[in-house]
Amino acid sequence: MAERRKYGKKYCKYTEMKIDFIDYKNVDLLKLSMSERGKIMPRRLTGNSKNSQEMVEKAIKRARHMALVPYIVNTQDVTDAAYAKH
Repeated sequence: MAERRKYGKKYCKYTEMKIDFIDYKNVDLLKLSMSERGKIMPRRLTGNSKNSQEMVEKAIKRARHMALVPYIVNTQDVTDAAYAKH
């Protein structure tokens, strides 16, 4: 029988930091729950509580609307630099 992998328990970063409200203007805090492409990470990956995840989603969507966070990230600039011949 195959051995099961043991993963560490995921915990909510926002509850641990004792944050009651996640504001859309705090971009550094929002980036904890966003991928490098600017997508909202799901709860199963981040370990956020339900309440925190709902606040994060609402704050990220508001920040996108106010143009504080981009809707999409141009990954072509990153890949072009990696494959550029010097």
